[in-house]
Amino acid sequence: MKKIILCTALAAAICMPTFAQKKAAEDPTVMTIAGKDIPLSEFLFIAQKDSGVDLTNKKSLENYVTLFKNFKLKVADAEAAGIDQTRPFQEELTNYESQLRSSFLSDKPGEALAIHEIYNRSKQIPTVTHIFFPLPSQTVSKDTVSVYRKAKAAYDRIRGGEDFDKVGKELMASSGDKDTVMYERIEYLFPLQAAKAFENAVFRMNAGDISEPVRTPLGFHIIRIDRKIPNPGKVRVAHILVGPDQQSGEAFDTIVFAQKAKEVYEKAKNGEKFEELVLAYSIDGRTHATGGAIPYFGLGEMVKPFEQAAFALKEINDISEPVQTRYGYHIIKLLDKKPQAPYEEVEKAYYTVMRQGEHNFELFYSYDEREKKKLGYALNQEAYDELQRLCDDYFPTDTAFYNRASKMDKVLMRMNNMDFPQKEFAEYLHRYPFSTKTYSGDFMNEVYRLFVRDIINELGRRSLNGDHPEFQQLLKEYRDGILLFEKSNERVWSKPVEEQARLEEEWIKELNSKYDVKVHWKVLKDLKKHIR
Repeated sequence: MKKIILCTALAAAICMPTFAQKKAAEDPTVMTIAGKDIPLSEFLFIAQKDSGVDLTNKKSLENYVTLFKNFKLKVADAEAAGIDQTRPFQEELTNYESQLRSSFLSDKPGEALAIHEIYNRSKQIPTVTHIFFPLPSQTVSKDTVSVYRKAKAAYDRIRGGEDFDKVGKELMASSGDKDTVMYERIEYLFPLQAAKAFENAVFRMNAGDISEPVRTPLGFHIIRIDRKIPNPGKVRVAHILVGPDQQSGEAFDTIVFAQKAKEVYEKAKNGEKFEELVLAYSIDGRTHATGGAIPYFGLGEMVKPFEQAAFALKEINDISEPVQTRYGYHIIKLLDKKPQAPYEEVEKAYYTVMRQGEHNFELFYSYDEREKKKLGYALNQEAYDELQRLCDDYFPTDTAFYNRASKMDKVLMRMNNMDFPQKEFAEYLHRYPFSTKTYSGDFMNEVYRLFVRDIINELGRRSLNGDHPEFQQLLKEYRDGILLFEKSNERVWSKPVEEQARLEEEWIKELNSKYDVKVHWKVLKDLKKHIR
């Protein structure tokens, strides 16, 4: 997501200290290594994650102090070697920091619920027919009226008893180049493949249902659900393709090749090795090395006759009769079946697609709403409606829209005791006009929601250390861990196993003589008041 433009109210708030730092007395120095002070909070943070360390036991404490000191010496050695200045190190740390920050500034259970909802849709695969009435690429309110009326008139004809397919074909045939109406069948619709509004409508409907006109960024759709079938998962098959030799330019004589395919099928059914028949008869040279096998595939990934024959096979090693496609005749052998992928296998892929597309609002809804409530978010509906009325005449990216909106000074919304006027949102929209929508009102609304989220995220980043003090500790721990790994690998771990113990001992001795070390035992002896 883009960086937020610093609005006047937000910039003023950022200039003030958000959270006071701990005083030195509250977080005393526990060690000084190579000239760097190490605070007690860091020492305790790492120690308390190790169940084998008992800080109330003198011997356990002394052992841990030695281990921690040696760890920090190795980190100091890596820093002295400049590893922390290398590009790979900085890129890895930056990537981790981004992921770590995201984990704090999010609602993971809420995200999981949103992903589960989309995943559950994939359990039933609909076949859809729709009549589509397109809108211009950038549409203001007045532009939608005539298109909607055409869609509504068609819907009323269908509702009045006319055949859906007849109406769709007739409108497509009679429409001109300028306002082409499309009549289309979608054999299989999977989640996250269509516009969100279209998909939401489809998965709310049952087989046989016909929708009223549904508006998407592309236009209006009248949708019919032809059927819904359980997701059969994927299959893996091998095939023998009988047909003309493409290189020789041989003609496709259906009678000749149908007979030849029948003969090959009989050989396979009578027990001849399928792999040998592939080599002898299949013109698909790409599968000769695999015995005719092709990768797993699901519905909608192969030409229809091939797909239907493959999914009709019930038992492993079942063989189909010859199936004709535009490529020739296929004899298909079932090698394996696997059900729909479990949620855990697809969760990350679903998250990525949802985060990058218009489903991001569902994905982050619970976090956005939680933070808005915490920050006292309040929308001035009257001020928003004024901006909305501009959308009746101007698209939000038009200069005329910006010129008018940038002069509006009513408070649009309030959050975290700060007022954000209309003109600040207008400036944000002008700089970041990013939306998937083509209808002006929807476009503005989507950018407004991103505007609110960016402010929420910026405030969250600013208060991260105060709200989650463990954030900096985790980041520091990861940083030092990378340095420790790189230097230890160079000095010890990359060497023969039988030499590693000696090399480790020699390195520790070298480090203790190379760098100044001071352990503040007075602080360590008074740990009880710091341990929670």
